[in-house]
Amino acid sequence: MALDHLLASLLARADRGARLVVMASAALMVIVVFAQVVMRYVFNDSFDWADEVSRIAFVWTIFLAIPLGLRDGTHVAIELGVARLPVSLRLLVARLMSGIAAVMMGIVFWTTIGVALATWSERLGSINITSSVFFFPVIIGALHSALHLAHLSLFPVEPRA
Repeated sequence: MALDHLLASLLARADRGARLVVMASAALMVIVVFAQVVMRYVFNDSFDWADEVSRIAFVWTIFLAIPLGLRDGTHVAIELGVARLPVSLRLLVARLMSGIAAVMMGIVFWTTIGVALATWSERLGSINITSSVFFFPVIIGALHSALHLAHLSLFPVEPRA
């Protein structure tokens, strides 16, 4: 039970942080896009950096929200066949699928680090930062997702009837 409590505590902290970053990046995206629309249609001008900043905010919003959906069980799932199984078998299938998905997210995590390192020297056109900034939320989100999936695999919740 100690591992369950430790992992649940770690995930709760990561979830709070991810939720704050998701809210901030979504707000940033809305503000930048709104400002860009006002600049274009009211002042007939635009910000050079608005498209890249809003894309970065969008990527951060999406990839950091994925683990939150996993935690809540709101991710896409096809349960038609599994729902007909006995509860004990449903639990086994859920544990197995969560374990496989955790391994896959670990692979995404590790591979994305390599891609981010390979593209580190590339710069974005309108803002002078590395293009690897698009891979940071994928790395963080994949690790966070892998931890949630590992937790679900090791300590599953009772399947819905």
